[in-house]
Amino acid sequence: MGLNRRVLLGIAASAALSIGVSGQALAQAYPSQQVKIVVPFSAGSATDILARIVADKLTGVWGQTVLVENRPGLPGTTAVAKSPADGYTLMLTSNGHTIAGVINKGLSFDPVKDFVGVAPVASVPVVLIVPPDSPAKTAKEFIELAKASPGKLNFASPGLASSTFIAAAMFKEAAKIDLVHVPYKGAPEAVTSVVRGDTQMYFTPINVGVELVQAGKVRALAVATAARNPTMKDTPTLGEEALPGFKYDSWFGILAPAGTPKEIVAKINKDVADIVKTDDIKAKFAAQGVEAMALTPDAFDKAIAADTAKLADMFKDGAK
Repeated sequence: MGLNRRVLLGIAASAALSIGVSGQALAQAYPSQQVKIVVPFSAGSATDILARIVADKLTGVWGQTVLVENRPGLPGTTAVAKSPADGYTLMLTSNGHTIAGVINKGLSFDPVKDFVGVAPVASVPVVLIVPPDSPAKTAKEFIELAKASPGKLNFASPGLASSTFIAAAMFKEAAKIDLVHVPYKGAPEAVTSVVRGDTQMYFTPINVGVELVQAGKVRALAVATAARNPTMKDTPTLGEEALPGFKYDSWFGILAPAGTPKEIVAKINKDVADIVKTDDIKAKFAAQGVEAMALTPDAFDKAIAADTAKLADMFKDGAK
């Protein structure tokens, strides 16, 4: 081997080693300042509740303030996509994020390419609720009412790119019914619309809806999970009640701008995974019918890409 080639290889090896050490040092020093978790949904939503639980725990683990900032809708997601990829601006969102590019043409960001999956937090079942005085006592009766009056009944959602909207869209398709979509600013407003009887149906995250159901402010017709949820064990699944085989799985997790150093992503992933495994968080999640999730960043990225492809096909003709 010639001298020049040996020199070049030595320089390349030194550079690679330097990069590796630099990346490790970066992760060890992170975070050295306040971290912000943007929630693209309003305060009081399931996403917001989970973000605040995680932020509170991370603040203790990191010794740095982890701030939750509510920026509902596309402005929040856009702001994160265009933020510096340094780990100090994160986003906690739902799987509704995966259809943002399908239902909103001309976005200034790509929901997959402009983000990196950092850490899933939880799977939150959704439950079909109706006003307490609804003539429908079961999911089957609701479907029958909708078929008898196509286009007359409506359903609420916090917006098109939301987990609960996806659940309702899948329900409409499976039941072959025509419902009118009524979008609201956020989940609290959507729930309130059902309590007041302004809308006839909503798929609420179980950790938000269980207390309302227990208080008699709304009626639960069915959960969208494959099996009954222990928190609402008397509420049947849609599969057993009206739509055999129906199942809807949602996820809520942390994303970061694409290009965020892998070492920082790995650190956040590990710390979040450790948090959701703690006894107090597991107990808190269980009491709300929520199931903790933990995946590696790569596995989470693959799950996001798979959901995006599947839902893009479902909404290829648009969303209503």
